[in-house]
Amino acid sequence: MDRRNDNNGGGNGLLLAAGVGLCLAARSLVRRSRWIDLRDRAVLITGGSRGLGLLLAREFVAEGARVAICARDEDELARAGEELRRRGARQVVASACDVTDRDQVERTVGDVERQLGRIDVLVNNAGTISVGPMETMNIGDYDEAMKTHFWGPLYTTLAALPGMRHRREGRIVNISSIGGKVAVPHLLPYCASKFALTGLSEGLRAELKKDNIFVTTVCPGLMRTGSPPNAFFKGRHKAEYALFKLSDSIPLTAMNADRAARRIVAACQRGESEVILSIQAKIAAKFHGVFPGVSSEFYGLINHALPGPGGIGEQRATGSDSETAVSRSFLTTLSDRAALENREVAS
Repeated sequence: MDRRNDNNGGGNGLLLAAGVGLCLAARSLVRRSRWIDLRDRAVLITGGSRGLGLLLAREFVAEGARVAICARDEDELARAGEELRRRGARQVVASACDVTDRDQVERTVGDVERQLGRIDVLVNNAGTISVGPMETMNIGDYDEAMKTHFWGPLYTTLAALPGMRHRREGRIVNISSIGGKVAVPHLLPYCASKFALTGLSEGLRAELKKDNIFVTTVCPGLMRTGSPPNAFFKGRHKAEYALFKLSDSIPLTAMNADRAARRIVAACQRGESEVILSIQAKIAAKFHGVFPGVSSEFYGLINHALPGPGGIGEQRATGSDSETAVSRSFLTTLSDRAALENREVAS
């Protein structure tokens, strides 16, 4: 009896191993079938003149893609476009566009399609951020965040979709945030709008797969893009900025942005559904998913340690107008270096 049971157990183990092997092989074949070569592909990146958008443009150029970047500042766009050409870009289109304005978005998408022939990959990256306690936030902050992080990606997606559907092929990459999965204090408008983008992106993935259009939701944690000088700070803005910039600079809390850009481009090529960037962000997302109540209580405790209301109140100041000895110290060297490398500040 014992020998028969042992044999059956071994047979079941072999069947299980074979099943797992077949599943892994099938998964690998599916991934390979989705993979695309980016050479000569046409890529449109919103918010592409600096920061993560520019880093992504550099990576797409390195893969041989033809790139279009859009942003509001024409001078920044011109400088970014020239840099991409020096890096060997086959073709670069730089178009001034405010993604919160649907007419501008449709005009820009049309211009890019005429100049590049089509849009194979759309990267919704444009963003804004206001930092401060809830008491300092007003309706305008929520409106701006929603227009930039939800309506902007929706406008660009709706404008680019007809061409993708006609060709029955396309990639859409939505740059959300870990703040679109786990709400953190002093970033309420940002988190609310990123939650909306995450929901939109996941829904688009389900809806568009039938058209052979793959949507990737990217949820980065902190990255050293050098963006703090261009963020907005309210209330006790100098203290808020010092904490924000320190978090952006320290390797323990912030991910290298070049590595993040490479991972995002690879996810686009593979047609992945979701990418959470940085170990810290992955831990936060998993913990919140399993223990949402405990997670919320934890962030409530964190909120007690953050600067309270006061200072400039509902007015806002840029990071560059909020510098202190702490934010200029050796502790923020990596963030300052990234700001120069990624054109967040003038060299």
